[in-house]
Amino acid sequence: MTEPLALRSEAETLASPLPALLAEAEHLATAVLLGEHGRRRAGVGDTFWQYRPAQPYDEARSIDWRRSARSDSNFVQDKEWQIAQSIILWVDQAASMSFHSDDNLPTKGQRARTLGMATAILLIRGGERVGLTGLRLPPRSGEAQLMQMAQLLSTQDDADYGAPEAQGMLPHSRALFISDFMGDMAPVEAALLRAADRGVRGALLQVLDPQEEAFPFDGRTIFESMSGTLSHETLKAGDLKTRYLDRLAERKDRLAHLARTTGWQFSTHHTGESAAAALLWLYGALERRV
Repeated sequence: MTEPLALRSEAETLASPLPALLAEAEHLATAVLLGEHGRRRAGVGDTFWQYRPAQPYDEARSIDWRRSARSDSNFVQDKEWQIAQSIILWVDQAASMSFHSDDNLPTKGQRARTLGMATAILLIRGGERVGLTGLRLPPRSGEAQLMQMAQLLSTQDDADYGAPEAQGMLPHSRALFISDFMGDMAPVEAALLRAADRGVRGALLQVLDPQEEAFPFDGRTIFESMSGTLSHETLKAGDLKTRYLDRLAERKDRLAHLARTTGWQFSTHHTGESAAAALLWLYGALERRV
């Protein structure tokens, strides 16, 4: 398990050379206004916008008890959206992310967590609210939020491969999914289509180990999943190389097409490459208006 303080320190170091990131959505330019001129969107302004049913992540103090008393449900007052933009992160914590082919390389999970945290640091420094998918950590700002995020991202799931969640995404917000995307594609497609239906735009970053791109195997080889639940033995691993690389290329094309279809951005990052370069790409991808 990665220590939260170590993860936070590594992410801070990676984020420090970059200016504060303002994750601009399509409407952000007109929403950032001076004075009391808010935009009719939910957010952090002082002017009432609408009532909505309370969600599990809403704090008790945010509930309007007078309005709730007139119904069997609890209601929250949404305020006018003025500055803060909500960004939801999903960082794959499945067993497959614990792979690395060389002790001098980070695991895919280590690189993914560092990039996710560094992105969160830049966003929060820019005045944004950042959270995690699946209602685990609703979007908020501040140093305490970063610490909670580091703690949650320091754990590992038992599943072989991860699947993103669209639950908890606010309409017209931004999102970032970081994974190797080596598992079933159906949950990825479902999450992105659900996000697109809510007007959510964002970025997919695929993190791979260099060995997963090169497939340097030959002769008798045993391939096992990181959890040990899946295993395949072959006497002629070299014969699988072309088929494997073709399927990997097809998967990348599928991810790229899905991103284009839903208005997201897609890129692949290798753990042998500069983490700062990947963070720069995320900077541009989340800042870009689509």
